[in-house]
Amino acid sequence: MIYIALILLVLVFVSPLLWDGVVALKSLSENAAFPIHLLPLHPEWQNFPRALTLIDFAHYTSNSLVLAGLYTVLVTMTSALVGFGFARLRGPGKQTLFVIMLSTIMLPPILTVIPTYVIFSHLGFINTYWPWVFWGLASSPFQSFLFRQFFSGIPQELEEAALLDGCNYWRIFWQIFLPLSRPVIATAAILSFNFVWGDFFAPAIFLNQDTTTLAIAMSNGYVDPNGNLLTNVLAAGTVFYVLPVLVLFFLAQRSFIRGIAATGLKG
Repeated sequence: MIYIALILLVLVFVSPLLWDGVVALKSLSENAAFPIHLLPLHPEWQNFPRALTLIDFAHYTSNSLVLAGLYTVLVTMTSALVGFGFARLRGPGKQTLFVIMLSTIMLPPILTVIPTYVIFSHLGFINTYWPWVFWGLASSPFQSFLFRQFFSGIPQELEEAALLDGCNYWRIFWQIFLPLSRPVIATAAILSFNFVWGDFFAPAIFLNQDTTTLAIAMSNGYVDPNGNLLTNVLAAGTVFYVLPVLVLFFLAQRSFIRGIAATGLKG
């Protein structure tokens, strides 16, 4: 059973990336040929440097990094605050608010696109990164749930001892709960970064050509003078595109797995 799961894992997640590398090494005629050649007959390694030069790869990469990093920091911290409130604070209507927050996870994001665009347009936030700032400050329901689950599993005695020593809940959050939640922070950060880095829809709507992300630039920039898509160069660019996410995951994979496991220990 384990071997079947590993084979499925490779087929679903690893094989597309490997196929991208194969397509990147083929010529346009080889990619269009039938029957399909599994391996390139004459590898074209120049497609990789072409992917970096046909568009301003460094500029759009920096745009994506700034946008993803900004959103990741904001949404991770605000989600931790919301999760702490639901886990440890008491107040009327807390469970009702928690149910309402969880229900927003089931709301399809496409339903809010038009009203969100109208609001941000009236505020003058189109072609800026302010929408991601406000989305980050609003927290994430799913990540708030992760933090709430983790904070609920911390022994009550730590909180009571801190209160007896004169700490308020703000200090308890920053000095006790947050340092203990590093695995969940890593999990939330990876999920947030990957969400913004791989997002195509929001940058296409809210940003212009200069401030847009790498995903949008790649979809529009890898064409020949006649406007035909250069599939081999696009595949080479895709290999570079996934590298930051892979590096981030491998650097934090142990904390990521611990965070997912820890949030499921207590309901």
